[in-house]
Amino acid sequence: MVGDGLQGKRRLVAVTDEDRISNLPEHLMDSILERVPLEEAVRTSIISKKWRYRWTKMTALVFDEQFSKKFAKNGAFGGNGFITIINKVMFFHKGPILKFHIHIPNMFLDSFEEVDQWVLFLSRNGVNDLLLNNANRRYELRSYLFYCLELTMLELHKCCFKPPLEFEGFLNLEKLRLEDIDFGASLCGTKFNLPQLKKFSVLKCTNVYNFNIKATRLQELIVYACPDAMLLRLLDSRCLFLVFIAFEKPLEDFVRVEKMNLATMLSNLSKVEYFYINSYFLKFFITKKIPKLLSRAISSLKHLWFLGIQLGDLDQLHAVLCFLRNSPNLEKLFVRHFDMEPRVDVGPASGHLESPNCLDSTLDQLKIVEMTCLKGSKPELLFIKLLLAHSPSLQKFTIKPSRASDVQKRYDIAKEVMQFPRASAKAKMFCLDPEP
Repeated sequence: MVGDGLQGKRRLVAVTDEDRISNLPEHLMDSILERVPLEEAVRTSIISKKWRYRWTKMTALVFDEQFSKKFAKNGAFGGNGFITIINKVMFFHKGPILKFHIHIPNMFLDSFEEVDQWVLFLSRNGVNDLLLNNANRRYELRSYLFYCLELTMLELHKCCFKPPLEFEGFLNLEKLRLEDIDFGASLCGTKFNLPQLKKFSVLKCTNVYNFNIKATRLQELIVYACPDAMLLRLLDSRCLFLVFIAFEKPLEDFVRVEKMNLATMLSNLSKVEYFYINSYFLKFFITKKIPKLLSRAISSLKHLWFLGIQLGDLDQLHAVLCFLRNSPNLEKLFVRHFDMEPRVDVGPASGHLESPNCLDSTLDQLKIVEMTCLKGSKPELLFIKLLLAHSPSLQKFTIKPSRASDVQKRYDIAKEVMQFPRASAKAKMFCLDPEP
């Protein structure tokens, strides 16, 4: 009797728990499905009749890298093969798919025929958020993608970008990220209209000069390792407030490079607040003497990052000082310094930093400075001294030595910079350990 009573209580608890889950409002059930991996979402079919096949109406399908790693080991096809599993999910699905993210693993594929069919299916089901992360050989995008006109977010990796002749642009696209894309030579200067685009990233792409876009509302631009990008086209937006531009190697290694100087580029950036720039791109502007003052100051600039800069290189130093001199409202400065090779003469740069009119302006709004990878060279120390002497509003100055420096060297750097005079009575110096 006692045993029967316990079993009855267990059944009652089980039924009660099931009822609680089954009687959840539909929007909560959908919210739960969206927050668990797709594999777990499919398994919810066993909970109750109300949950059975509810996953087939999910508006978001995410086959991420974790998913692909699990099924790619079974091959493309077969019972639990990567392609087979996704085909089954797509076959059972009902209703619109608003979000579709997929990681295509590096595995043997005869063709991308199935991927083409997935994109075709999406073009007919209202997708507005599409991520195609391809780790396989380069995938040639079919025309189906360019009929997904409801897209608001698009991210593509390792593809060939060949739109049909009648394609004019994505009119609803707000965010676009392109990595390792080959734009080929067939675009012939065709301009694509992206009137709602706000964020655009182009990384390690080839033949970028053929990708001509009109994006008058662009707010954030990231260009990395794309030396043939026609930057003046991309900067043709009066709304840009964040710009990141970096190259992987010196520009003399590239044939097709847009002719441009610092003044012409910055004249397009009337609202930029965040600017990231590396040494190779900075040297791009050093084709002729850099002026002390530009025709128009970069009044909107508040946060400035110099990445991989060599302060011992006089040309780079002139460019850095030009930015500082023409940024009257700069609030934060980050410098990641790479020391010069031992055989390079840093004397001219050191001499310029010691000259009385080196900066010839006051950084009235500068509050925070961070310099990393310091080795304690003379140009580095003189640059720190210069900033401290010209920043009356400075609050925090952080330095991080190079990992290659020993404990004694770090102590010597800290000891010397602590003795530099400061224009700001509130300025605090922080000497931190190197980054791991």
